[in-house]
Amino acid sequence: MKIHYEATTDVTKYIDNHGSVALEERSPQFENFMRALSRYAEITPQTKILEIGTGAGWFPIFCALRGLSCKGLEISPQLIELAIENGRKHGVEIEMELGNLEDYPLPRNFYDIVMASSVFEHVEDWRTGVAKVYETLKPGGLMYFESTNKFSFTSGEYTGVPLYGWLPNSWRYALRKRVEGEDIMKLGIDFHQFTHSCLRKEFQRLGFSKVLDRVEIADEAYVTTGLRRNVVRLAKQIGLAKSLALTFAEATRFICIK
Repeated sequence: MKIHYEATTDVTKYIDNHGSVALEERSPQFENFMRALSRYAEITPQTKILEIGTGAGWFPIFCALRGLSCKGLEISPQLIELAIENGRKHGVEIEMELGNLEDYPLPRNFYDIVMASSVFEHVEDWRTGVAKVYETLKPGGLMYFESTNKFSFTSGEYTGVPLYGWLPNSWRYALRKRVEGEDIMKLGIDFHQFTHSCLRKEFQRLGFSKVLDRVEIADEAYVTTGLRRNVVRLAKQIGLAKSLALTFAEATRFICIK
């Protein structure tokens, strides 16, 4: 992928819909991230965190407000400006870098945590991107990975079409270009719809010492509804239930330990 300095349709739409960061709305999600990560690593002001794909910047803003060190790597110049502006509105300066993960020179064995939430579906050469995350993590470092799940019944990438992720790539691309214009392919298209099994194999191939999927990292105490709690409990106990839960979950999710 290339860096596009002009505003693309998808970035303009994102800024219109999500430009203003209401931290109180994002606080539960941030706490969920921190709670999950803290089970596998101590997080202190000395912890080096990288977020790939910052969007409106709420994650590094929360980190700055907590005294944590988090750098953002973002491919859109407009989103970098937005994130910095949102940080200043909340009284903090956040550190941002413009770059495409596929070729950005990340330092080796440097970061303790890399956050990649709702980003890898947009990374055209995703295997190269994941390899770069592995290389930039210190031994024992964590990657938080969350992305699309091909066989989910609904998709956050395009809510207007049921079973959107089930479509062949070429059909999805044609649909999005027809509805949103050709420049959706510059930035914003979901190049990939993943499965847990495909991702697990790639993470293990790279050498992560532990690859924990969304069932394994789920904490029943914080599951919000009784139905979900029962699904998690069954998935943790019964292999077939886990396979079905991972196949049809709304997203792929992993914590990987180098």
